[in-house]
Amino acid sequence: MSDDQPLLKNDVESGTNEPLYPTMMESPDLRWSFIRKIYTIVAIQLLLTVVVSAIVVSYSYHPVVIFVTTTRGGLACYILIVLIPFITLCPLSCYYQSHPVNYVLLGIFTITLAFAVGLSCAFTSGEVILEAVILTAVVVVCLTLYTFWAAKRGHDFSFLRGFMISASIVFIVFTFIQIFFPLGRISLTIYSGLYAIIFGGYIAYDTDDLIKRYTYDEYIWASVVLYLDIVNLFLTLVRILSRLVRRRR
Repeated sequence: MSDDQPLLKNDVESGTNEPLYPTMMESPDLRWSFIRKIYTIVAIQLLLTVVVSAIVVSYSYHPVVIFVTTTRGGLACYILIVLIPFITLCPLSCYYQSHPVNYVLLGIFTITLAFAVGLSCAFTSGEVILEAVILTAVVVVCLTLYTFWAAKRGHDFSFLRGFMISASIVFIVFTFIQIFFPLGRISLTIYSGLYAIIFGGYIAYDTDDLIKRYTYDEYIWASVVLYLDIVNLFLTLVRILSRLVRRRR
């Protein structure tokens, strides 16, 4: 019995120290701790987003919300609200390793973006929002599990970087073009579908970075990147489902 005990202990230790990918040189325990920290931060961000967005949606017929979403002056306010999170990213990109400034900036970024998400969903049906939430959760979970599985078998997603950047530039330019030359519903639905695929690719690529390339002091920035991927995927799915519902009617 005493001979078996050390063997069991070694088996347990070899299981916990199993590398996440074949060429891994660092401690798996440290990397897993880093990964858990990031997913904890992202979970808190998503929870905060749900709370703030739910408050905004519940007051969707409040005069302030109606002003922001239906008038020209409100449109300027809406654009400003959407820009604030991305303006906050500038100092956050410089101070994401400085505690506690990084957490303060992360809180401002998350709350303002959550408010913008709430305004985007203010006049969307609850059915569409629920469907988008479920689809987003399924896609994120499946892509995350697949990326960890692929990394374990030596696959690498760094080749996606150039494609993702190029596709993002094309879609940003296309978005500005359609302000002056609007497209029909079908074209916009196809465009949104391709955009959803792009963000799915970003989730796989950024999860791969999380496993292999981020350093331990980059947890805030890694959380921001992953959170943005999830939120953008959700908003894209909301747009697709909203157009499909309007088309059925």
